[in-house]
Amino acid sequence: MIDRLRRWERDFHESFTGEIVTDEDRRRSRRYVAWIDHGVLRALWHNFHEVAPGVFRSNHPDHNRLDRYARRGIGTILSFRGAQTKAFHRLEEQSCAALGLDLSVIGMGSREAPKREALLRLLDFFDTAPRPFLMHCKSGADRTSLASALYLIHAEGATVAEARRQMSPRFIHFRWTRTGVLDEVLDLYEARLRRGDIALRDWIEAEYDAEEVARSFRLRRRWRRGEAAVQVEPDP
Repeated sequence: MIDRLRRWERDFHESFTGEIVTDEDRRRSRRYVAWIDHGVLRALWHNFHEVAPGVFRSNHPDHNRLDRYARRGIGTILSFRGAQTKAFHRLEEQSCAALGLDLSVIGMGSREAPKREALLRLLDFFDTAPRPFLMHCKSGADRTSLASALYLIHAEGATVAEARRQMSPRFIHFRWTRTGVLDEVLDLYEARLRRGDIALRDWIEAEYDAEEVARSFRLRRRWRRGEAAVQVEPDP
C-alpha cells in the first residue's frame, strides 16, 4: 500500500514536468505551484530583504512580484532551485522572458552540502552579474541564506560572524534542523581562518570538500543529541 502511494505521488509530480504551451497547461501549472509548491503562502509572505546595496533575497517570486521587482530596476534573477523541468521553473522562465529579466539557475539542495562546482559558479555569478539582482530558493530560508552570507564574505569583505546573520530565524533558517548542514560550510571556513588567512574562493578551490562538510555535520548532530540526552537524564 505504501509503495503504491509513493508511486502515485511520484507520477503525480511527474505529470507537471512537461512544457507549458496552452492556456490550460498554464492554469494547471499555476494551480500546482499555488497548492503543492506552497505558492499560496509565498503570496502572503515574501521573506524579502536587501543583503547589500543592489543585492536582494527572497522566497520564490510569482509573476506579479517579478513584475514589481523589474519595475524597481532589478534585472537579474538567480534561482537555487534546480529541477528545470518542474512547473515552478517553467513558469518563472516564461515570466522572466516576458518581463525582460535574465534568469540564472545554480541548483543546490537545502539538506545537503553544496558541491564545490556550485559554490564556484555562485562566486562567478557574484563577480559578473549586474546589480541590482535578486537571489531566491523555495522559501528564501536556507540556500538563499547561505548564498547571502557567502556574498557578504566574498564581495563585501564581511567577517564570518557578520555574514552569519543572514542564516538566522529572522529568515526562517534553523541550524538545528537538517538544513544546518549549510551552516557547516561557514563553520569549517571559520575554523580554517583560525589557522591562517585564506580568501573564500581560494579555500573553496583548494580545500573545500562537500563530503567533509556532511561528515562534520553528522558528527556535530550526534554530539548535540548526546549532550541533550545527558541534560534531560534524571538524577539517580
